[in-house]
Amino acid sequence: MILSKYNLKKINTSAIELPAEHLFELPEKVLQFGTGVLLRGLPDYFIDKANRNGIFNGRVVVVKSTDTGTVDDFDKQDNLYTIYSKGIVNGKEVSEQIISSAISRVLSAANEWDEILDVARSAKLKVIISNTTEVGIKLVKEDVRKHPPASFPGKLLAVLYERYMAFNGDADSGLVIIPTELIVDNGKKLEAIVLELAHLNKLEPDFMDWLESSNRFCNSLVDRIVPGRPDSASKDELESSNGYTDNLAIMAETYSLWAIEGDDKIKEVLSFGQVDEGVVITPDIELFRELKLRLLNGTHTLCCAFAYLSGFKTVKEAMDDAQFTKFITQLVFEEIRPAIPYKIDDVVAADFTNKVLDRFRNPYIRHEWLSISVQYSTKIKMRVIPLLLNYYKLNNTVPACMAKGFAAFIRFMHVKAGDGGQYIGNINDLEYHVTDSQAAYFAKVWETSDSDAVIKNILKNKDLWDADLGILPGFTTAVTEQFNQINKG
Repeated sequence: MILSKYNLKKINTSAIELPAEHLFELPEKVLQFGTGVLLRGLPDYFIDKANRNGIFNGRVVVVKSTDTGTVDDFDKQDNLYTIYSKGIVNGKEVSEQIISSAISRVLSAANEWDEILDVARSAKLKVIISNTTEVGIKLVKEDVRKHPPASFPGKLLAVLYERYMAFNGDADSGLVIIPTELIVDNGKKLEAIVLELAHLNKLEPDFMDWLESSNRFCNSLVDRIVPGRPDSASKDELESSNGYTDNLAIMAETYSLWAIEGDDKIKEVLSFGQVDEGVVITPDIELFRELKLRLLNGTHTLCCAFAYLSGFKTVKEAMDDAQFTKFITQLVFEEIRPAIPYKIDDVVAADFTNKVLDRFRNPYIRHEWLSISVQYSTKIKMRVIPLLLNYYKLNNTVPACMAKGFAAFIRFMHVKAGDGGQYIGNINDLEYHVTDSQAAYFAKVWETSDSDAVIKNILKNKDLWDADLGILPGFTTAVTEQFNQINKG
């Protein structure tokens, strides 16, 4: 039996929280760019929880922007999906199973752009959310009257312009726009790109005024490990126990945080924030960003290649290894935490650090290192380079664990071009796919067999890092030595 609205009445288990019938009649208040598991497992989770409590009372229209994949599973399941969350909180096991009814429709930008513009003209619409990965928020000089525009900022501008025209520039028709891409000041950067694109398209001055004065672009950050679908064994067990098949089911850890930069007016619009302490709406989210970006994401990024090249497929597998645990503990406590370029109370930092390690040890989450490696070079640039530079500023010496993490990254990015635009790496005769906007550069630089030269070229590449890492005292030598050790196996 497939999960669907019709089949909900056939599900007979108290272990799962089912959506009430009236939830399907709620108006569409949110337009969301992205179908990914993070959005479904965090923002949509909070919205669904609020709807169940009679607070936000609005559903989500999802825009599928990419040409890959289909929306067939969403259509077959009436956009319903199960969220399985499990973890350790204060030493106790906590678990939750819910069927989310947050999503009302999934529309393809390529094939259903008119329907998306219809949503833009709706008086019910209040919020726009996005997650288009770190490389999605960038300026593409294009005509936003295309059907549809190519870039996410182009699509967003087209939606906002359509709304402006539908409401004749009414100030109350503005929206709250919350990007969740993991870049610093994501809201401000998205707003700047949209404004520049509007200027390039020579849109009228009255629209520009409305765009700036009536819409609120909010910086935000998301923090929840959502690996995605259960593995085959877990999926079979859950479906057998619960009595239905769900091709959209996702696993998530119990911990969740969505920090949004905003004032009381933003809080009023985002009323779903009332139902869960994981939603934090505050005028300044810098503390949350630094803790999450450096201690969680930075640690993940620096450990990713080293763990994968060591034969560990998941974070939990790596944390079960005593040597790896020693490495990650030294990295996070002795190098990352002291190098965070933001003043953070030691007690707060230590508490967050311990929570991070506990989350890594979560036995119920299968978080694969290859998934973490997506857009690896961008993550290194955003998450790690500021830590590395600040560590040198404070100590003027090589951070050994960071050097090892960087060496492993360079070895991991030893790739060759494959079929269909893919890039392939190889370790111990095992091939793996690398998804990275800079993969072509790494394939080119690795055309030589001189690894010392490759390392020097990568480290001094200012286009990659916005800094010449080759001038850091001893860093190139340390990375080269660690690379040679890793390469020996």
